[in-house]
Parts: sequence; C-alpha cells; structure tokens
Amino acid sequence: MSAFFDVPNDIVFDLNDNASNSCDPSVPYLLTPGPLTTSDKTKRAMLRDWGSWDDEFRAMTANMRQQLLAMINDKKNEFDCVPMQGSGTFVVEAMLASFLPRNSKTLVLANGAYGQRIAQTLTYLKRQHVVIDKGDYLPPRADEVQTTLANDPAITHVIVVHCETSSGILNPIEEISEVVYAAGRKLLIDSMSAFGAIALEVNKIRYEAIVSSANKCIEGVPGFGFVIAKKSEFEAAKGRSHSLSLDLHAQWDTMNKTGQWRFTPPTHVVAAFMQALAQHQEEGGVAARGARYANNRDVMVAGMRDLGFETLLKDRWLSPIIVTFFNPADEKFDFHTFYQLMKEGGFIIYPGKLTIVDSFRIGCIGHLDSNVMQQVVQAAADALKKMGVASAVPPQKALTERAKLLA
Repeated sequence: MSAFFDVPNDIVFDLNDNASNSCDPSVPYLLTPGPLTTSDKTKRAMLRDWGSWDDEFRAMTANMRQQLLAMINDKKNEFDCVPMQGSGTFVVEAMLASFLPRNSKTLVLANGAYGQRIAQTLTYLKRQHVVIDKGDYLPPRADEVQTTLANDPAITHVIVVHCETSSGILNPIEEISEVVYAAGRKLLIDSMSAFGAIALEVNKIRYEAIVSSANKCIEGVPGFGFVIAKKSEFEAAKGRSHSLSLDLHAQWDTMNKTGQWRFTPPTHVVAAFMQALAQHQEEGGVAARGARYANNRDVMVAGMRDLGFETLLKDRWLSPIIVTFFNPADEKFDFHTFYQLMKEGGFIIYPGKLTIVDSFRIGCIGHLDSNVMQQVVQAAADALKKMGVASAVPPQKALTERAKLLA
C-alpha cells in the first residue's frame, strides 16, 4: 500500500502551510461554514489522479470510513460509516429517505434555515412530520420536546440540527437525546457543521444516525458527505429510498461487499479528505480542533464588540462554528459595500439568513487561528472607516426584537 496512508510526522497546525496566510485578496480566507479555507497540504493531495476501482483507492475509502467511525468511540461495534457523493443536503436527504419508514412520523426541531430545509425535504419525500419552530434566536429545549412526544404517540423519530449555522446556535443535543430515548423514540442528528469539532461519542449521547460533510470541521473540500449510523438502521433501510443514487442501504451494501462506491466517486476530494483527516489527528482530534475554533470565536467576538457590533445570540448559545452579527444602524452602512471591502482586505464573510432583522455572519472554522481573527477585526474596522460609519451599534429595533423573543 502507498505511503500516502501513513500519517506524516510533520503535520502540525501551521498557518505557513496556507496560501492565504498573507490576507492576499486573490486568495482570501473563507469565513463561512463551508467551503472553508484549507491547508496547502490538503490542496496538494488533489494533484494525483486515482482509479475509482483501483485497490489503492478502495483501501483509501475503507481507511476513511474507519477513521470517521473512531471519532464516535463506538466500543460496541454497532455503527458503520457510509460516504455519499454530493453536498451536505444530498446526504441529509439520503438519511431521511433511507432511515424513515414511509409510515413514520418525524418531529423536526427547527431554529433556522437548515431545520426548515429538513421539513421541506420531508414534504418532498411524503413523510409525515410536525415542526417545533423556535425562530432565529432560541434552541429547542428538552421540556418542549418531551411534551410534544407525550402528546403525540404517533411520532417515531426526532431530528435536530446540531449547529444551526443560519444563526450560529449550538443546539443542546445531550438533553434532547435523553428525552427522545426516555420516550422510546429515535434521534437523527444533522451534524453537518459540527462533527469533527464537537464531540458526538455514542457512549455519551444516544442517536441512530448522524450526517456531516467533507468540507466542514475536518477541513476537506466539497464533494461528498457521510452518514454514521447503526448497522441495524442500514439493514432496515432496504427498499425504502425513493432514489437510486441516494439509497444508503445500497451504498452500504455495495461498499461492504466490494469496497467500491456504486457510482463515480469524487476521487480527488477523497484524497484531500484523507490528508485533512491526518492533520485533524495530528492537531489532537476533536477536542483540539474544537478548542481552536472556540478561541477563534472568542477573539473575533471580543474584537467586533469593541467596534460596537452586537451578536444575535447571548454567549451561552454562541457556537464555535459561525457567529451572526446585527448590521449597524448607521445609515452609511451598506452590507454589500462592507462585504466587498472585507474581501479586498482578504476575507470572505457570509450574508445573514435571519427573517426579522438584517445581519451578517463570520465563520470561525477552517485552517486559521486567532491571529487571523485579529486581522478580521482590523479589516472590519478599516471597512467601517472607509464607509464613514461612526458606530457599529445595531438598530434599537433589533435589540428590542431579540429581548422580546428571549423574554
């Protein structure tokens, strides 16, 4: 087997291994929830071509599945991992279509765009469902989930987004899991933007399945997602899926029998992901990756607040993945101009997805550290100065609306 699969001794978190470290606007940092800034080593891993049926690529796929499984600490060997071509939404739909029986009823816990997208997907799939919609500001809590399950015995499953990146809320997965299983139901988790940086060990948090993507906290590039689920769920999924290409049972069965993906795999993306996994391990795994992101958040939020910006969420619910800020009230502030000035300074930020007030988002994940986040704050200060914005304080309407909803 190629030495490619050995973890190199020289992989450490080093911003010198990043073409973007000088804030060159031609290669800006991506301050988004994925795609995100990757290391040069990860980029270089895509320079070799791989045969999709070749023994080396099959070994790469098997190695990848095992490394991902190791992150959930499955001591009972109850789970398996299956990658699926496409974006994160593809793999969420694959999970829903494969693991929810056609006569099931699902409780969707929504507090942003991605929870709403799950509900929309279930409508397409003709799966019965109900929604607890918490709006933009609040997480779903155990007591309301418990009450809903008690009042509706037809509900068989609950699904929640681990980190809702439209707002930046890190949802309380542990307490939700406890009440779901106490009520005899099953939990599915969309951990698209959290897996790899926030622990999801199965001996501490019960669930049937989680989904994530290559281009999030593992710091790979876009091209596939993956499902980690109980083997019993994969087995029971036979014949359920509405889709040939999104059938998780078929993908799982084929991979376990042949080591191959059913259809053309994103070979270069997988190679890059293997390099990203090696760097994730060398950095110290989930705990170390999460700690760096949390520090990125803390440094950036403190600096932005010093400029007058206000976060959508109180500190308790701020995730280490992405942070939402209210737009300033100053009439000279224009988000599109602010965005362009930030890009010219070497940073691509994200527009807001709130329905009530204007906002924008800054991601904390990717191959970057607190030094970069200090530069982000300086770029924001420079942008405000160029726009003639005297203060980044948000409009009173935004603060009043937040206070009303949090009351």
